[in-house]
Amino acid sequence: MKWFTSSLLMAVSAYTSLTHAWAPTKSFLHRAPRTKSKTALQNRNDYNVVFRPSSDPDSFDSFKIGTARVHRYADPDSTTLDNSEYIMWYHARDPSLNDAENSLPPLSTGRIGRATSRNGLIWERDETGSFDADKPGVSLGLNTDSWWGFDTAHVGLGQVLLPMMTPSIRSEGGVYVMYYMGGSYEETQIIDYLEEEKKSRVPEGATIKGMKLKIGAAISQDGTTWGRVEGDDPSGACMVPFDKSDVNLQNNMKDGIRDENGKHLDIPEELYCGWPEVVVNPVAENERGATDPNRNNFFMYYSTMLKDTKEKAISFAVSGNGFAWSKRGIALRPTPGSLDGGGCARCNVVKKARFNEEGFWEEEENGWIMFYEGVSSEDGKHRILAAESDDLKTWNKLGLAVDVGEGDEAWDAQGVGSPHVLRLDDGVFRMYYTGEGQNGDTAIGVAKSVGDLLHWNREQAGMAFMAE
Repeated sequence: MKWFTSSLLMAVSAYTSLTHAWAPTKSFLHRAPRTKSKTALQNRNDYNVVFRPSSDPDSFDSFKIGTARVHRYADPDSTTLDNSEYIMWYHARDPSLNDAENSLPPLSTGRIGRATSRNGLIWERDETGSFDADKPGVSLGLNTDSWWGFDTAHVGLGQVLLPMMTPSIRSEGGVYVMYYMGGSYEETQIIDYLEEEKKSRVPEGATIKGMKLKIGAAISQDGTTWGRVEGDDPSGACMVPFDKSDVNLQNNMKDGIRDENGKHLDIPEELYCGWPEVVVNPVAENERGATDPNRNNFFMYYSTMLKDTKEKAISFAVSGNGFAWSKRGIALRPTPGSLDGGGCARCNVVKKARFNEEGFWEEEENGWIMFYEGVSSEDGKHRILAAESDDLKTWNKLGLAVDVGEGDEAWDAQGVGSPHVLRLDDGVFRMYYTGEGQNGDTAIGVAKSVGDLLHWNREQAGMAFMAE
């Protein structure tokens, strides 16, 4: 849940805070695994928690979890009355990735796992995972085949697109596409991520690994075993931070960056690209040129830090096929003095829809809602905010959607983020989100909204996770 610079600022302002800090020395960077108390967890106001880190210390997801992406579909092979099945992909980290020699940023990223459910509330981990992953229970692990790859040190989930005939019926023989980010052991200067007035607080030459995140894609026929898709970048990524000094980008953009109308775009330089959210742009009934190969059939929104201003913003790119992308600039940036004054990131974009009297969902042809994670410049906490658009390009902010939990003892008192929204058959929207407590523990919770997508209440989950 931590912003890159949030951790850095804690490191430079309170050099003894090992929980949140980054630093170049082993003694400063190392963080011991947190001892978990099941009794303490049960006593919290955690009625809407549906998924937690594994209690098995050897599991890949035993330390932190984040960015749940949940899809629901009708399972034709089910023998139960309700043939719905839910699949959750999520990323997680075990304590070994926080070892001092790794020098990785203290995020929840590490490897990507999978879980299933019949009701979306009680989940069972896939403890087998992919046969070629580097640890048991992992669907997409570290890249151990290409030492030069962008994803050799840690990976994190962005989005998964399912082969769907309709929003709730899975097609047979289709291909799943996963968009994810990854970091390598390439070192970058910590001062690159700090405002000018704060650089003096960091030891000279201090570095961090795995910060220059890039985005990749993988495909699967069963949603469990994944094969990486080689991108245009030499590292294998399909989306990289925009850097004017990058020789590979220079070769591909000798005439600059232009949009589909030939207009020159002034793209700001970026320090990383992460948490990709990919949206399929459907063809409207009255749209001409729907078969145009240059049509923007896919939109990708990704989290980045702008090199010059050090703002955390959401930028976007477009694609005709979902694999080759063209940057289009900033979609959403912080508003000073607001709940996202400290940054915008980790979004989910859904179609506006209403539940009609016949009991069916009706989508608006040109209406979209973006739920994103904003960090307040006042209290530093993360909250889920909303914005709307009618063209997927220009976004108008709507304000707060889900606030942090009430009271310091709430399991999500420190921050909520990484939202993902589903439509259910009873006219309810359900949101899965990552929450973090005051002690740094993370979990996945649920909230629900009836009708408007703007007013959310935490949802009672009952027995929210499988006994281990």
